[in-house]
Amino acid sequence: MTAPVERLHARLRDGIVGTAKRIVVGLNWTFVEGPDGAGLVHTPARGTEGCRSLPDPGSYQGRALADLAGLVQSDNIFERVLGYAAINAHHNRYDLEGAPLNGLDLIKPTGERTVVIGRFPQLDEKLPGAAVIEQEPGPGDYPVEAGAELIPAAKYLAITASTFSNGSLAGLLDLAPASALTALIGPSAPLTPALFDLGINILSGFVPSDTDEIAQRVAEGAAVRALKPFGRYVTLTSP
Repeated sequence: MTAPVERLHARLRDGIVGTAKRIVVGLNWTFVEGPDGAGLVHTPARGTEGCRSLPDPGSYQGRALADLAGLVQSDNIFERVLGYAAINAHHNRYDLEGAPLNGLDLIKPTGERTVVIGRFPQLDEKLPGAAVIEQEPGPGDYPVEAGAELIPAAKYLAITASTFSNGSLAGLLDLAPASALTALIGPSAPLTPALFDLGINILSGFVPSDTDEIAQRVAEGAAVRALKPFGRYVTLTSP
């Protein structure tokens, strides 16, 4: 594990308390409910080779969130995602205060000096001309390798929160210039000011409110649209 990743994990795991009341690993989302908040993180794609699973099903619910957060260092990708969801269950608290904004609305179009990691919905309308970097590039998108050139020149940098759980966030932040306005956006974003010290200026994520409804929909393979009515978007900005 690289030093930037270790530094990121240390910040996010510091001070985690409480136990996991409920855990649901769904087709699209992994959900962890803690005593004071709940976390959502994208479930990894399974592929088609057959049954893959967590190593020890039946043992995760009821464990300390801090213990589960340590799974971000697991060799099993599903355990790693469970660890990230546990981190979010601590930070994305039900009483968290912040602006009810989509963080993408705070990013300005400046041609290819606006760099976006991940193709957000309606992105071409919101940020025409932006340089979009995708793991599986579509028409007009850049591959991941292009980030080494595009990100250091960015004036605005919008990063999908899925980079948090796939392990690439720390490396992207290392490429970002200090002068750029950098935003981490999406339901998987951990809403903690600790990330401001690592170069993020805007955190825009999701705080669940009706956890029963969200848990059921996650179990039934819901996408983001089906979860929106049962939580709220919260955006935090650095001082």
